[in-house]
Amino acid sequence: MIKNTVATLMVRLHHLPLPRAAPAPTYRCGRHLALAPPLPRLRASAAVMSTAAEQTIADQKRTLRAEVRRALKALSADQRASEDLAIQTTILDSSWFKASKRLCAYISCQQLREVDTSKILAECLPSNPGQEELAKDLYVPRVEDKNRNMRMLKITTMDDLVKNSMNILEPSPVDATGNNREDVLSSLSPVDLFLLPGQAFDRTGRRLGRGGGYYDTFLLKYQELAKEKGWNQPLLVALSYSVQIMDEGIIPVNSTDVPIDALVSSSGVIPISAAALQRMQ
Repeated sequence: MIKNTVATLMVRLHHLPLPRAAPAPTYRCGRHLALAPPLPRLRASAAVMSTAAEQTIADQKRTLRAEVRRALKALSADQRASEDLAIQTTILDSSWFKASKRLCAYISCQQLREVDTSKILAECLPSNPGQEELAKDLYVPRVEDKNRNMRMLKITTMDDLVKNSMNILEPSPVDATGNNREDVLSSLSPVDLFLLPGQAFDRTGRRLGRGGGYYDTFLLKYQELAKEKGWNQPLLVALSYSVQIMDEGIIPVNSTDVPIDALVSSSGVIPISAAALQRMQ
């Protein structure tokens, strides 16, 4: 159903009518007629086509999100719990997770039907005495406004999280002592790993978010920072239920969509990029 609905929308893009160019005005030069320079008119036509294509992609994404939401809603509680456990166990047992010392991860939200991350977060923040050496530097998201501005702030315990207006857990901007929490974009050291949520994914690295653009905007900022600092780029790993994995070509993308390096589902790890193939061996 998901594949057929979105495929139909994608076909429409290829059959969009091209805007008709108006007749080029002429200018009389003595006895000769000269055509006006065509460049401004060509640019306008390109802008019309660009806008039409962007709108079609936005429509395709909206349709796919609705289909995936229905598929997620149809998952039984037992099936979700089974896949949650398998995904988290795969990550926790992996060499690439164990080797990561600093990472960004999302706080899973049950009402959004995101893959559970509670066991992963608990592993990053061991609370038992004598396990401090096992702790990792962990940064989690805080949405600042409705303009795609999101920060990743460091926490040291799950008690650092508070519910926002949407009843979603986020880090408070200041810690218990009143100091501002460390922002990963201001950190002096790079992170090794991003664990990402999403609405749909495929095996070529395409990721469909929820439509806000927060993660893509943030990831582009961090990748640019890493490039400026000469750091290795972090591994971008998405967590996915089985119904969220699409066939190749189903997920529409544009220039601001950041591809993932690997995908983890209940079936295991799907390395995609060259970096993932090298680091996930």
